[in-house]
Amino acid sequence: MSTRKTSVRWLKFNVVGGIGILVQLACLGVLTAAGVNYLVATALAVEAAIVHNFIWHERFTWAECARLSAGRSTLSFFKFNATTGVFSIAGNLLLMRVFAGVAHLPYVAANLLTISSCSVLNFLVSDRVVFRSDRDTVH
Repeated sequence: MSTRKTSVRWLKFNVVGGIGILVQLACLGVLTAAGVNYLVATALAVEAAIVHNFIWHERFTWAECARLSAGRSTLSFFKFNATTGVFSIAGNLLLMRVFAGVAHLPYVAANLLTISSCSVLNFLVSDRVVFRSDRDTVH
């Protein structure tokens, strides 16, 4: 893939991710305000962002990798959840424990640090694993 295409895709990835951050922070805020433990709230908020991000990555970031069937889209969702989802939840829980639990940063600041820490790995996995096979077979 060309450097230009990768750069454009990286920008799209970050636009979607930026909106996903808002989804995640809103869920985190609502859940912690409702008394849910911050680590449980983090896991649920991350999953909400994962679902949001997958839908938009499939339709916007990797739109040229059109899905040929609902089955292929479902398979890609499972791959996305099993890769970037696992990395995001594990990374967020670990780093939230460090930033919020040990360093006592406010939940929102700690969550923003964890999200940015996981971003590059999630892009690489999405581009090389989740959407790659679709790109290779469609084009």
